Amino acid sequence: MDTPLLALTRRRSVLNPGLAPDAIATENMRQLIQLRWIAVVGQLVTIIVVHFGMGVSLPTGPLLGVVGLLALANLAGTLMLRRHRVTDLEFLLALLFDVGTLTTQLYLTGGADNPFTALYLVQVVLGAILLRTGLVWILALATTACFALLTYRHRPLLFPPGLLGEVTDLYTLGRWLSFALVAMLLVMFITRISRNLRAREAYLAAMRQHAAEEDHIVRMGLFASGAAHELGTPLASLSVILSDWQRMPKLADDPELMGELREMQAEVQRCKSIVTEILHSAGEPRSETMGSIDPCTFVEELAKAWQIAHPLMPLICDCSLSTGPVMVGDPALRQAVWNLLENAADVSPRRVHLLAAQRGDRLVLAVRDHGPGFSPEMLRHFGQPYRSSKGAGHGVGLFLVVTVARRLGGRVETTNLPEGGAEVRLLIPLAPAHGRQA
Repeated sequence: MDTPLLALTRRRSVLNPGLAPDAIATENMRQLIQLRWIAVVGQLVTIIVVHFGMGVSLPTGPLLGVVGLLALANLAGTLMLRRHRVTDLEFLLALLFDVGTLTTQLYLTGGADNPFTALYLVQVVLGAILLRTGLVWILALATTACFALLTYRHRPLLFPPGLLGEVTDLYTLGRWLSFALVAMLLVMFITRISRNLRAREAYLAAMRQHAAEEDHIVRMGLFASGAAHELGTPLASLSVILSDWQRMPKLADDPELMGELREMQAEVQRCKSIVTEILHSAGEPRSETMGSIDPCTFVEELAKAWQIAHPLMPLICDCSLSTGPVMVGDPALRQAVWNLLENAADVSPRRVHLLAAQRGDRLVLAVRDHGPGFSPEMLRHFGQPYRSSKGAGHGVGLFLVVTVARRLGGRVETTNLPEGGAEVRLLIPLAPAHGRQA
């Protein structure tokens, strides 16, 4: 998902670790800093218009000092965000700082009679959305106390004689501007913060889904390991029986039957090899034993092995990568591509394609068929366990494909082709050639 987390921040993926719940307060602090910059500009414009344009006597020195302090706090906060994750308590202190600066400015410009006291609501609403209940009450009490203080203690505004007859209209205009400003700020920033919170919920939902899928993989792995142990004995028995039959004189004189026996023996050996790989993978740490391999070599060896197992199915293999980058030689990736080829062969009796290309720093392994394509429902739920057009009990292969791609830091793309058929693409990270392992 490439939707931006916040409109004024850089794009991030929902699954990016930077969007984890412990980063939400940091993102909200960025929003607060943006709000402060708007406040700095607005306050400067207001001071210039009221003092120099309208001739109202204002203590410009202290007011500009508060504006400068707010700007310095913004700069310090921006630098802090680069190295520090913000906590809820720190966010509360930042809101209290804003309440303090606003109170100082209102004290110097008429106190509670100033129409812009409504700006207190912005701080309270932001705190109510972003802070825990106990911290919100601290903010609400502090705001109420400041407003009460301004009711009794403040510096009155001194209007010039020419404006005395228009004071009522000026306060009415001020209340209207205050209302419009509060409404605009609340809509602007609460919308973005709500998007931030929705991104967090999406992140948590994705993590729960991944945890469930990983649990499913573990259970499948335990089942596969147990089945592999159980299959070892009957496969060994079949291999011995077939070897005995091949040495029997009556059967040795029949060339056609001997050919079938050799084919049966080869299939039994292939089954034993698969069982061995399952047991080997179940007890082997990931990544320590995985080496690097040239992508074209990987694709060509896989295509050759699959073609031997399916001699009647034409397989068109094309690798357009230049020499240089290498890929992780994970046996699970080989099995994932094999599963895609098997599925393609089931729906495309004429031929299937195995293509390899480079897209940026990723290897694209594409399996293309000439079948009917995926249904809209399959495209929406591709890779979910037991989601298959073949009916109940199927769909594990595609689930493993998606899981393997994710485990290697890649992803899976699916599409129906305009000329008919479907294409499934695995995008796997590549590494420079010097990353090749022995």
